[in-house]
Amino acid sequence: MRSITPRGLQPNVLGTFDTIVMAVAGSAPAYSLAATTAVLVGAVGFAAPAALLYCAIPMLGIVLAFGRLGRIDVNAGAGYSWVGRTLHPFLGFLSGWALVVAATIFMVAGSLPAGQLTLALFDPHLAANTTLATAVGAGWFLVMLLVVLGGARLTVRAQLLITGVELAILLLFVCGALLHRGSAAAFDWSWLGFSHFDGVSGFASGALIAAFCYWGWDVTSNLSEETRDSRRTAGLAALIGIGIVFLLFEAFTIAVNIILSSQEIAEVGTGVLALLGRAIWPGWGGKLLILAVMLSTVATLETTLIQVTRSLFAMGRDRTMPAALGSVHRRWNTPWVAVTVVGAVALALFAAATALGSVGDILGEAVHAMGLQIAFYYGLAGIAAVVAYRRMLFASVRDFVLGGAWPLLGSAYMFWVFVTALEELSPTSVAVGLGGLAAGLVPMLWYWRKGSAYYRCPARLDAVRAMAAVEPYGGVPGQRRGGAGEPLATDF
Repeated sequence: MRSITPRGLQPNVLGTFDTIVMAVAGSAPAYSLAATTAVLVGAVGFAAPAALLYCAIPMLGIVLAFGRLGRIDVNAGAGYSWVGRTLHPFLGFLSGWALVVAATIFMVAGSLPAGQLTLALFDPHLAANTTLATAVGAGWFLVMLLVVLGGARLTVRAQLLITGVELAILLLFVCGALLHRGSAAAFDWSWLGFSHFDGVSGFASGALIAAFCYWGWDVTSNLSEETRDSRRTAGLAALIGIGIVFLLFEAFTIAVNIILSSQEIAEVGTGVLALLGRAIWPGWGGKLLILAVMLSTVATLETTLIQVTRSLFAMGRDRTMPAALGSVHRRWNTPWVAVTVVGAVALALFAAATALGSVGDILGEAVHAMGLQIAFYYGLAGIAAVVAYRRMLFASVRDFVLGGAWPLLGSAYMFWVFVTALEELSPTSVAVGLGGLAAGLVPMLWYWRKGSAYYRCPARLDAVRAMAAVEPYGGVPGQRRGGAGEPLATDF
């Protein structure tokens, strides 16, 4: 067996198609629709399609920012490295920490519905049992944990199967919705405008929920060290992935507005897709969409595990977290210590979750708390891209719009959502969201005092310098070349 350096992930495992599938799975269209549609309709009513549309525009700015930063710094830590090397190492660490906290919260918020939906396929009454749903959800989590531990190649094969079936079911129901005759309301173009929002605060509430819907496409950046031609592939895959999930989100929210009444949506909560399925195809339609949501939930558990474990791996490698987190298994080429730690923490949270109330209560609070974390680290990445490319922004109109104005718009939008949401959210959601960020100050200050090179002498990230350094050699900015067959690594 080929020897593997202890600090390198296995390169060139994922291709372009694989990475696009990972981007779609990361945003989890069926799960996101099931988890947020009732909350979104409750917040903005018929404006749900508009909330998703107007969040997609600035979100594309963040996608562009990630893509441009990935061209000059290929790093499993993604925003953690980029923000630290452009703005400040403290902000970089908090950016990575925000992703870790959001992903850890999602381990519970995602696994509980996976268990609930699995039970609902056999007996709907069992799905209301939080303890049983937690146990089944924990089982799914452990399966995905083992898949992620088995390496990127096994991970992407599992994802191709799971997400492929999910998308086939969703497309089948999009066609069914187009042929459906009955309706609770006639389609109106105003659903894509601003007239149905209850002022600025109503728009902000919908924006925060919509931001959570799209979250997850950036898993392509966390997989960049394991992707072929990642300088181009990671950003392109994220762009295509978010385009696919946007079209699915719009199709299903419009179908919900047409086919279901607001009272029906409020009564079923997270079961809104099952209700929609039964309305489109009575009998088996509901079960089929429950299967799609379950598969989507399992798929996004896998991509979230990748994000959190690769982020912790990068932090361990840079000595901003325990160095053991940067260890790579010699056979599976995965950060096995980070995977093990995440698994242990998540299982402890599963045990605690049973005391917090029903699945719906836990999911509602978690979605809002994660929205704060997501808005924070996406906003920082948008600014980082502008700073990194600042000397190239006026080279052309294209550079100014795609490299400056659009990412800056995305960043401003994310921070506006963050600040406005603090006034609208429950004390529990705010405490979880801000408390999770504040907890990161402890390891940050500890490893700063220990003299981590990440804090002492970060290599500043500048697009002009990075591209000039590698273009004569056809290399990839941000990657360090090893010997023949040696995995590439990016660290401080």
